[in-house]
Parts: sequence; C-alpha cells; structure tokens
Amino acid sequence: MVRSALRHRTSVAVATLAAAALLLTGCGSQGGTDDESAPPASSAPEADQVDDKPADEEPEEEETEPAEEIVLEFGDESDQVRELQARLAQLDHFAADPTGYYGDVTVGAVAGFQEAQQLEVSGTVFESTWAAITELSSAPSQQELYPPQLVMGYGDNNDQVRELQARLIQLGHFDEKPTGYYGDVTSSAVRAFQQSAGIEATGQLDENTWSALKEQTSAPAQDDMFPPIEVPEVETPANLDERCMTGRALCISKTTNTLSWVIDGQVQTTMDVRFGTEEYPTREGEFDVYWKSRNHHSTLYDSPMPYALFFDGGQAVHYSENFAANGYNGGSYGCVNVRDEAAIAALFDEVREGDKVVVHW
Repeated sequence: MVRSALRHRTSVAVATLAAAALLLTGCGSQGGTDDESAPPASSAPEADQVDDKPADEEPEEEETEPAEEIVLEFGDESDQVRELQARLAQLDHFAADPTGYYGDVTVGAVAGFQEAQQLEVSGTVFESTWAAITELSSAPSQQELYPPQLVMGYGDNNDQVRELQARLIQLGHFDEKPTGYYGDVTSSAVRAFQQSAGIEATGQLDENTWSALKEQTSAPAQDDMFPPIEVPEVETPANLDERCMTGRALCISKTTNTLSWVIDGQVQTTMDVRFGTEEYPTREGEFDVYWKSRNHHSTLYDSPMPYALFFDGGQAVHYSENFAANGYNGGSYGCVNVRDEAAIAALFDEVREGDKVVVHW
C-alpha cells in the first residue's frame, strides 16, 4: 500500500514596505496637512496611476514540490518486505534470513544502503530508494526468499547428530565412530557430502542437505549409532602412582595413556586419554580439581571442552570429539583429552572440586 509522505516547504512572502507606504500616504506627503489619512484633492493621483490592488490582499505562496511516496516502512509485514530483505542480502546490506517483517534490522539495512548510495538516510523505503534497490539487484529466487532452515549445526550434541554421523559413514564421508557431537570433523564431513551432492558447501546441515542425505542412505541401526567401546585393561593398584593410593584421585599415566578414577586405592574406572603436543605439553605433578564446567568452550582456542575438570591453569580433563574421531593422530593444547563421552560424563558427575589429580609417567 502506497502512502503519501507529506513534506512541506513553507515560504513566507515579505510585503514591500515602500509600496505599503505609497498606498497610505500618496506622493505628496511633504507639504500636506497633519491629517495624512485625507490628502488634498489636488494631490490625488490620476486615474491611470491608481494601484487597483487591494491593500489587504495576501501575497501569493510558492508552489510546493510533490511529496515522494513511501513504498515500505517500519511495521510493514508482507511478501514485498521479504523481497526487500532478499534484495538487500544480495547487496550485502542484510545478513539475516528474510522474515517479511520490517523491523529494526531492516530499518538499519535500508539506512545502510541509502548511505552507500548517497540517498537521504531515513531507514524508510521511498520510491527513489526502491528504484535504486531494484536497479542494483535481481529478482530473488524462491530459495532466497524462503531459505532452508537449519536442522543441525556446530556445537550440537545429541542422538540426531549420531544418526547424521552414521549416515555419513555409509557414504564414506565420516571415518570414525559416531560421537554425537557436531564439531570440526562432522562439519568437514557434511561439507564433503554437500560438495558431492552439488549443494552449497557450508558444513551446516540445512533441510535440503538433510533431505538429500536421507535419500542416499538408510536409517542406521542402534549399533551403528552406538558402537561398542573397547575398554582397555584396568591398571592394577600396583601400577598406580603411590600418590593415587589415598583419598579420591584422578590418576593419569603418560606411560599407559590412561586415566584411572581411584578412591582409597581402589580403581573405579579407567579410560583412554591423550595429552598435549610437544609445543603444548601437559604438565606433570599433583594438583586439585579447582573448577568443573560441563559445557565449557575455550575462548582462547575457540574450541569445545565439554565435561571440563580444571586442575592447573587452563589445563583440564575433558571430552574431545577430535580424539574420538581421529585417535592419537594429533594432540591437545595441554589438556588431558578423553574420547569416551559416556565415561567422562559419568566421571564428571562423580568428581568433586578439591579432588586430587596426579599426572605422572
């Protein structure tokens, strides 16, 4: 719906004081009587000299320019708003998916476009703004107007991710056992599938990618999604560091690459671990668990660290999706990586802050 934007230009006509004075006093004001309102008859102007314009007539106003029409503005909700947003996205002025609602984000996008094109910056789409947008962009496709929604993405951790990984295994795009965590390895596998299927390779699982993957694969069995985990032989107390024999201790051996959860000298559980690289070695010694963070994400290295048990500075015991997928082909930035998510999740619930951590050879 097009509405008029009334933008008035007011003008003030200024009456000429000299002309007004002539109308009131005539031309013989120098030698007349004191009553200037009734000049002598001899001083009256000739008939052809009298100004026939009434003294009280108002001056003419200047003509106003036609008001520019508004095409779209804040609060509108329509398919045309969706088209506007899609066109602005083509021009790198709208980063979100089109919604069809003209809110604050759209106002900012329009204002940014107007500034870039040296138009009057208002955040409102006038006729001139709409003409410039349509000239510089193309008619959006159906997918641009209604982009597919995300089904799964980086950081997700659930059974649906396990299904995704199991399906990618069927096509040879995921080489490890399903972990349920959508991290770097899963993102790379999704990207590889998208490239092979002729889909835009984003590494994110949108509706189109998920639909194509399900068409090319079969529903995975329970064992495919939750394969049995090989449990290493448990260390005997005789092989534990003597500092682990009392109290509650996470006994971490660099010799056997294992972590044993020990209470009063009795091994409760043991799991495989991986340590820091040569450039980022895991420190050895006796420490205490000083902080537990279930869904931790490293701000230093921008990587997930779920079930983190911090024991020395930024070093912690935590689950590693990379370790689960790639095994010992790699290392951490000094942390103790665990690849059995179920085991570390159970351990996280058992361990208390203040419990002992012993890292030894």
